[in-house]
Amino acid sequence: MCTIPGLRTICRESYNDPLAVYEKLKRLGMDLVTITDHDSIDAVEALRSRPDFFLSEEVTCTLPSGNQLHVGVYDITERDHIELQRRRGDFESLLAWLTDHDLFFRANHIFSSLTGSRSVEDFALFESVFPALETHNGHMLARANANAAALADRAARAEIGGSDAHAMASVGSAWTTVPGARSAQEYLRGLRAGQGRVRVENGGCYKLTRDVLAIGREMLRENPATLPIVALGWMVPFIIAGNCAVECCFARWWMTRYRQDRVGTPEMACSIT
Repeated sequence: MCTIPGLRTICRESYNDPLAVYEKLKRLGMDLVTITDHDSIDAVEALRSRPDFFLSEEVTCTLPSGNQLHVGVYDITERDHIELQRRRGDFESLLAWLTDHDLFFRANHIFSSLTGSRSVEDFALFESVFPALETHNGHMLARANANAAALADRAARAEIGGSDAHAMASVGSAWTTVPGARSAQEYLRGLRAGQGRVRVENGGCYKLTRDVLAIGREMLRENPATLPIVALGWMVPFIIAGNCAVECCFARWWMTRYRQDRVGTPEMACSIT
């Protein structure tokens, strides 16, 4: 369900059917498919039998600083899901499970205010604890994606990209390839080794507005009683424009802060732009 106050009981974050997502991705030429729902693995029921599907999840966790972060965790089991959800409020416990069970994971949209504030300590974790960073998100601004890629270069972290599609129109707008991989196991090994190559369509006001309006349309179709809320859709472009301005300032401010904190450290000159 949507996490926005006032909408969390009547609106879902996505109305995409997992099988429809899978079929679109296959039409686009994807060899492998995974879905990272927020704190959920419901998609597994529809796609469990597909040989080219593996289960993943986007876990909302609390960092030691008290800030929240979305963590993408790949190729998990139902038992992993249960433990990840149980531990997500305690980062050390969560990290212990990820490490002890050799799960591949990444820090998502680190230069976005989507999950709230950031702190200098958070960026130290991104550089040292996470084996991979999301450097190309299909709904993040180009500045936020570029900043994440620069940090990944400096910290020698693997780079991963994905569409972050909450509406069907954006499914498959960003993806990650591993040249030469012939199976899911080889693909995941390649990601761990930093061999991933990201292809991306950045986010922006138009794309996000289109998808929010699509979600509103599906909400109305599922629950006609939400018509008074959907009627306020004319405000969406203005809200999205304001959000994009905030996101741009957030990415710029934290990149400047990150630079200042790393002045004089090795590899600074050639990795940050």
